[in-house]
Amino acid sequence: MPADAPDAKPPQRPHPWKVEGVPPTPAPGGPKRPRSSWVRFGGMLVVLLALNWIISSFFLAPPERAPVSYTFFLTQVQGDNVAEITSTADTIEGQFKKEVAYTPTGDTKSEQVDRFTTQRPSFADDDLFSQLQADNVPVNANPPDAPAPIWQQLLIGFGPTILLVALFIWISRRMAGGGGGGVLGSFGKSRAKLYQPESGPRTTFADVAGIQEVEQEVTEIVDFLREPGKYRKLGAQIPHGVLLSGPPGTGKTLLARAVAGEAQVPFFSISASEFIEAIVGVGASRVRDLFDQAKKVAPSIIFIDELDAIGRARGSAQSLGGNDEREQTLNQILTEMDGFTGSEGVVVLAATNRSEVLDPALLRPGRFDRRVVVSPPDLAGRRAILAVHTRGVPVAPGVDLDGIAASTPGMVGADLKNLVNEAALLAARRGHDQVRNNDFTDALEKIVLGTVRGLMLTPDEKERTAFHESGHALLGMLTPGADPVRKISIIPRGQALGVTFQSPSSDRYGYSKQYLMGRIIGALGGRAAEQVVFGDETTGAESDLDQVSNIARQMVGRWGMSDAIGPVTVLPPPGQESPFGDGVAPATKELIDAEVRKIVDECYAEALSLLRSHRPQLDSLAHRLLQTETLDEADAYAAAGINPAEAPGAVARGEAPGSTPAPGIPHPVSADSNPSNGVPTPAPS
Repeated sequence: MPADAPDAKPPQRPHPWKVEGVPPTPAPGGPKRPRSSWVRFGGMLVVLLALNWIISSFFLAPPERAPVSYTFFLTQVQGDNVAEITSTADTIEGQFKKEVAYTPTGDTKSEQVDRFTTQRPSFADDDLFSQLQADNVPVNANPPDAPAPIWQQLLIGFGPTILLVALFIWISRRMAGGGGGGVLGSFGKSRAKLYQPESGPRTTFADVAGIQEVEQEVTEIVDFLREPGKYRKLGAQIPHGVLLSGPPGTGKTLLARAVAGEAQVPFFSISASEFIEAIVGVGASRVRDLFDQAKKVAPSIIFIDELDAIGRARGSAQSLGGNDEREQTLNQILTEMDGFTGSEGVVVLAATNRSEVLDPALLRPGRFDRRVVVSPPDLAGRRAILAVHTRGVPVAPGVDLDGIAASTPGMVGADLKNLVNEAALLAARRGHDQVRNNDFTDALEKIVLGTVRGLMLTPDEKERTAFHESGHALLGMLTPGADPVRKISIIPRGQALGVTFQSPSSDRYGYSKQYLMGRIIGALGGRAAEQVVFGDETTGAESDLDQVSNIARQMVGRWGMSDAIGPVTVLPPPGQESPFGDGVAPATKELIDAEVRKIVDECYAEALSLLRSHRPQLDSLAHRLLQTETLDEADAYAAAGINPAEAPGAVARGEAPGSTPAPGIPHPVSADSNPSNGVPTPAPS
């Protein structure tokens, strides 16, 4: 047929994606798949109904009647022991008022009789009816053992089976998330949520800020999904998987949503824990179903959140053996990502906070070809994140977002979003039309220092707390390399009776030994001040001692800052201790303890010496704090009589600016708190 003929069909453009392992779509009118599951279910249902009917017939049938002689029956009539009778022709059936013993003719064993039947002889010449009337015995004409009504027979005969089947269907559908892929529900159906490109507003890279270097890593994946031909003609292949790792709240899930939004392709989102069920094999079945769905709409993206829930290394201490359900699920994911059946056109994005525990087979090229670390943002990144989260917030003209970003070192995107939300809530509570700068600063204090408690301290406790916090603050001003003091307060917040807020002027990449020693000296300042002023110590230094012990132990055991131990690592990172031992010799542990004690003793002696030599400044700062209860940076340095620009902590700081805290030591923000990821958690002070 000519190409310009009226009935000519336009040439079909070949789909740029080749999906292997997907069965072809059956032609209309072609053979249908056998419905063997329906046949099996129908046969099982018929057998259950028949069995139920047979069993129920025994319950519906009346109990048997014992045949007795007519002479025995007359004896019971004369003894007034007959409750009622039914007579049909010469057959008499009835029930005695109470059970009696009856011995059949020719038998020596008697039996208890309640329901009876007997035959009246035709030659009997007795006045039976008169005797029954005299004893008020009802004489019935209806059959006493008539069958139950039809509705009772149906209810008892089929009801239990129907109820049991309905219960099975309900349970299976609940466990399958409502999927109707089978007669009893589909346990193996994937629970992933599908987001189509046309299904409403999508997240884009404009909604992601502060992690530009990570965006560049995934931008080419978006470009590949949009224009695969540009890469294919050069022989390039799209990565099978991209693993996003980093601390919680850094934006891994948000970045995955942005990739799908920019690529304009179907996006399947699921948590790794949703693959696992109590039934063995369900996890692997759900993985197969998820990849089958993604292949049918390729190009597409699968996002698996918290991958470490199923991706832990096989054969580890957490594994239960080769038949463990998690290992079967992991094996299926490995096969789908790079097995005999290809998954071309399907990109797998995964997020985890524990990349170090993942199975090596997951991390090899061909599966997760690209691993991207999403780190906490630097100063410029925090400023950009605040700009994103304040889009829909009416911010007053005087709000200094640059200053807020500088005051939040170590905070991640989730923390900054929470900060903006707390500031908006505080502004609404105060009746403001716009969120002002003091709303942001007060919200930051609430998050960093804790909520103000309505706790009334005694004068003695208040004075001791003032000297405790003044000791922290004064040593922060005097110790070379220490972080500047931003705020001091003796207002109880959270679990703390008082807090001293310190934060660096710029972000840091690493920490020197001088800085860490200064951290220890500052943390011991509260205890040292109590010793200098009052001559004894209290329990208020509990969280300070926790920080001191943690920093000193890592200096010795992880960072090689002890001459006795040397430049070796003998302790695991915090939170990664093995339950089967750390492999450290007892003598080495004793040496670690001795070195930790040596560092702490030196720092405590230095803290005592500094406070004794600057006792007037300590008293001045504490008395001023007792009067106002809260001192900001300028007031604190003025009360101590120290010029912030000439303080030893400012002059000799000497630290290189950076963006990411060194592992294990977050940015110091409070001497009376336990920081985590740069955000302090106030503890009793």
